[in-house]
Amino acid sequence: MKLFIVIPTYNEAENLPRLVSALFSLPLPQLSLLIVDDNSPDGTGTIADQLSRDTGGRVAVLHRAGKLGLGTAYIEGFRWCLSNDAEAIGQMDCDFSHPPDKILELKQTLTSCDMALGSRYVPGGSLDERWPAWRRSLSAFGNWYARTILGLPMKDVTGGFRLWRRETLAAMPLDRVRSNGYVFQVEMAYVAHKLGFTFREIPIHFADRRWGKSKMSFRIQAEAALRVWALLGRYRDLKLR
Repeated sequence: MKLFIVIPTYNEAENLPRLVSALFSLPLPQLSLLIVDDNSPDGTGTIADQLSRDTGGRVAVLHRAGKLGLGTAYIEGFRWCLSNDAEAIGQMDCDFSHPPDKILELKQTLTSCDMALGSRYVPGGSLDERWPAWRRSLSAFGNWYARTILGLPMKDVTGGFRLWRRETLAAMPLDRVRSNGYVFQVEMAYVAHKLGFTFREIPIHFADRRWGKSKMSFRIQAEAALRVWALLGRYRDLKLR
């Protein structure tokens, strides 16, 4: 199975070489990576270009003009992968919050569903033990909030560690996806559910980043809470396949 993993980056110079090395150490000879860099001031884009040369092109790079957001980075990345004959398309953060070795289990799971999700909120899943209680509570509440409003059956709708079958993404109205922050993950899950795509969740340990600075803020989370409601009206017309 020809698998591409899309990795959006902004100031991930410390993490990117480590992540690429970890992913290419997996027994996945048909694995390729697509780095979507938003003109990182720390030189992440230049590092990505060097990694592309060092890996014989197994790392592809999309350079964007500035910090254009997570959602548009993934949409551009998904479209690029679809146009380059990907059979499966993954998405993950660059900061090691998503365990690279779980790609193997997600890929195997994808043979029996339309999308495989790395989940913090199914039995066996967990959050970084170093997180304070308020951060754990906020994460759990945000996930419960989106699930409840949208009627989603999956336990982790805000997580960004996912593998999609090519046919799944190709059938989704990507041109209608408007969310550009972390609510992007909720919107994609909601659209897939509305269209009747099947899913399975695999437990993961969600670790806090070790290098670099987190992009998460209270403003981003508050914006996501408001935007969840807009999804109900935006996709009212979607029907099961």
